[in-house]
Amino acid sequence: MDRLAHLADRPGGGDRGVKPVAVVGGGWAGLAAAVELAAHGIPVTVLEAARQLGGRARAVHWDGIAVDNGQHLFIGAYRETQRLMARVGSLQRLERRRLELNLPTFGLKLPRLPAPLHLAWGLLTATGLTLAEKRAAAGFMRSLARQNYRLAGDMTVAELLARHRQPPRLTDRLWAPICVAALNTPPEQASAQVFCNVLRDSLGGSRAASDLLFGRGDLDALFPAPAAAYIQRQGGEVRLSCKVEAILRREDGFHLRGAGVEAERVILAVHPAGLHRLVADLPEMTEVTAQLRGYTWQPILTTWLRFAQPVRLPFPMLALGEGQSPWVFDRGDLAPGLLAVVVSAQGPHLDLPGQALCDEFLRQLRARLGRLPALTGWKTIVERRATFGCEPDLPRPQPVTPVPGLYLAGDYTRGDYPATLEGAVASGVECARLILATERSLS
Repeated sequence: MDRLAHLADRPGGGDRGVKPVAVVGGGWAGLAAAVELAAHGIPVTVLEAARQLGGRARAVHWDGIAVDNGQHLFIGAYRETQRLMARVGSLQRLERRRLELNLPTFGLKLPRLPAPLHLAWGLLTATGLTLAEKRAAAGFMRSLARQNYRLAGDMTVAELLARHRQPPRLTDRLWAPICVAALNTPPEQASAQVFCNVLRDSLGGSRAASDLLFGRGDLDALFPAPAAAYIQRQGGEVRLSCKVEAILRREDGFHLRGAGVEAERVILAVHPAGLHRLVADLPEMTEVTAQLRGYTWQPILTTWLRFAQPVRLPFPMLALGEGQSPWVFDRGDLAPGLLAVVVSAQGPHLDLPGQALCDEFLRQLRARLGRLPALTGWKTIVERRATFGCEPDLPRPQPVTPVPGLYLAGDYTRGDYPATLEGAVASGVECARLILATERSLS
């Protein structure tokens, strides 16, 4: 039976109708929740304060093209993201490649072999490591697998690697780049348990789970735009430039001040730093907002370089150094001769003037690639609060709040992953499924 018809048959449902679920925030978490609800016949209204969708993963117009506010990489383990992209019709925009880490002094390629043979062979044939270092890496992964990637207590990634006697050069060339790329937090500060979760679902998962999925198209085209179109086709609504000022409780649900919307249920999918403003009139949320006030934030810096001619990379993703060094991505899919250079987390690069930073990236690119075509333009984008600092034992709120009918979605909520697009999407899906379960219990 159609979900909306079923709800309308509920006592009183035909008279008052079914109020849409209000989703505050049109980033990837909010859109994921709305798509999941719409797919099951639940009416939704998405309210986004900005003039565009995407939140912290959005398109930016520059030099006549749409680029991204930050370069994002997907992996095969991102099952929920791939599922929803398939639902809204954009999965074909992901180009799948076998994992390849290409650093100036280190190389790792995973072959098409069943797990865990793919990792064993990849480590055995890796370049830039001694046999002893390869054995140490394999032993580390075996040790984590024996304990199901669960630690007795959280610690920093640096402490975990030290306990497992990982050689410094192995750390610099393999573990540190993975940590910074995945957690956007340096190993000296990053949560070892979350790092283990990432290793479990990537290097320690199925062969396909470790694949790299490169977006072919700007971030808006990958999910936000097709998600909005899907929601509207299902009868939902997406409102841009619609700022919710506060969530006020009413006898039959909530009033969203500023948007003029009434709803029985609300999903808050906003940046956690702004949550306290929305729930200031809900005293039950005090503990949650107090948790979030203890969060630290990590940036992502992306410099877009446009050359007069295409720049050939040996692989679509290339490291310019070790540890926290920049990675360069071939974005010729957006425009010929376009590269994105990305540096994750805090570091001295943030203190460099724009031109000096651009010059340094060009120097590193020449060191790796040789002569470059003429540079025709560049643009640096810094997301200062791109992710939360993924630190040990960080308290992360549940999606279900102490206020009945109010839910939280976002990459910062309870989950195994750090602040990734998969974490955001999975949190939105979880909120939607909680609401669907409530609907089933009332029917």
